[in-house]
Amino acid sequence: MSRLPLFAGLGRSTLGVLRLRGAVPRSLLYQQVRFKCEDMRGVVVGLYEQDSGKPKLTEGGDEFDRLGHGMLADLVRESGLKGELGKGRLYHNVGKEYNCLALVGLGREGAGYNHEEVIDEGMENVRVCTAVGARALQLQGCSEVHVDAMGYAEQAAEGAALAVWRYNNNRRKRNRTHIPKLELYQSSDTEGWTRGLFKAESQNLARRLCDTPANQMTPSIFAQASVDALCPCGVTVEVRSINWIEEKNLGSFLTIAKGSCEPPLLLEISYCGTAPEDKPVLLVGKGLTFHSGGLCLKPKTGMDEYRGGVSGAALVVATMRAASALSLPINLSAVLPLCENLPSGMAVRPGDVVTLLNGRTMRVMDPDVAGTVMLADPLLYGQAAFKPRLVVDAGALARGVTSGLGGSATGVWTNNSFLWKQFQKAGGYTGDRLWRLPLWQYFKDLVTKFGTVDMCNKGRGPASSCLAAAVLHEMVPCSDWVHLDTHGTGMLAKDGVPPYLLKNRMSGRPTRTLIQFLYQLACDCPSA
Repeated sequence: MSRLPLFAGLGRSTLGVLRLRGAVPRSLLYQQVRFKCEDMRGVVVGLYEQDSGKPKLTEGGDEFDRLGHGMLADLVRESGLKGELGKGRLYHNVGKEYNCLALVGLGREGAGYNHEEVIDEGMENVRVCTAVGARALQLQGCSEVHVDAMGYAEQAAEGAALAVWRYNNNRRKRNRTHIPKLELYQSSDTEGWTRGLFKAESQNLARRLCDTPANQMTPSIFAQASVDALCPCGVTVEVRSINWIEEKNLGSFLTIAKGSCEPPLLLEISYCGTAPEDKPVLLVGKGLTFHSGGLCLKPKTGMDEYRGGVSGAALVVATMRAASALSLPINLSAVLPLCENLPSGMAVRPGDVVTLLNGRTMRVMDPDVAGTVMLADPLLYGQAAFKPRLVVDAGALARGVTSGLGGSATGVWTNNSFLWKQFQKAGGYTGDRLWRLPLWQYFKDLVTKFGTVDMCNKGRGPASSCLAAAVLHEMVPCSDWVHLDTHGTGMLAKDGVPPYLLKNRMSGRPTRTLIQFLYQLACDCPSA
């Protein structure tokens, strides 16, 4: 048995200490010990922290120790590990079956739902632990990683699958980070494991759609990617051209789209999981494949992040894929307007007025606040076409929610407190939290009381996200409605990034939370 440091210069001289928080610093990647072997197998096991100071192995760890005739228990005693969350060590040649072992701290045993933090800490600890271990083994060159369930097979699958995923498309094949195959270790909960993989893979789909450069993810390419992802799963996708959009008089959408030479498209997606006559849940996602701000151009620094303007549409596509994979007993319909917002001689001008499908007029005071404009008519069309029981719209609409919540939670606005409670429960279960913000008459007055028009896309005052929600609520006067603003969570992950995501890469949030919400809605159960 050999005991090698994960990173040169880290930890003690004989064993390397592993503590990954988000992405591994690039400077350290060149120092790591790599094993170029295509059939390397690794295993991740957990270690609980105890009040006595003596750590305790998980059930999977105990089984590994039994098969190794007490070798793992000896290594734990020698290592000095206490079971602190996210801290661990790598061991090589600990047995005949596995080349590498990642022993990672799992925190306190028995951790559960924390009402103050609004999160199930036990489940989140498992995601963190498996993410740290799986990514460490991935960087060691393992082609297959077996993961200890640690009491939560679904969450173990989520943490590991999210952590090892990479957007590799634009790297030379020989320089791409290999994504290992994941397997469940010493647990019978294969159903939970598979469910977790489905959810994580759906979020990874959203990450890929958002992270692809704008020239490689135009509206037509996004539409084709959606067809490729959904049609094999039995989900119906209709791609509507600009002629159809003009025929349906979706003028607010075309107002934003006309600044670009890329033709706009609208996707209608349907998933039937129960009786066809049952009313569906309508999902509407903002699909700005690039958001330059139009004539009100955004600053050049950081503008590349706004390829993530398509995060709402990516979230919906990923959710539809997961709903089909999980066979959720619910009917879902989706409307996704896809276009670019660019400056040109055809672009919408500040102060232009557009007449909506419901006959009301909207002044476009700021083309940079494009989300409220482009979603207005698709929201009205979707309600008329599908007669939904509930409307959920999503997109990165305004910076205000980022100022208030940062990356901690997705902002939620709703006219139904029951729906908010369901989203709050789903966020606590998935570890991807949401937080409710006000939808008061105060904000509605700020967007509707204009002398010569019925409403304004920007409104008055600094509460940009609340004002955007108030504008969209005007499109849904008689339905149960939820608005998700993903500006702080669905784009680049910047601060407080959990180990199962990558800093400065697109996050794909809150895909798993929306999937969990729909499961609760369909099955009337607290968890999937």
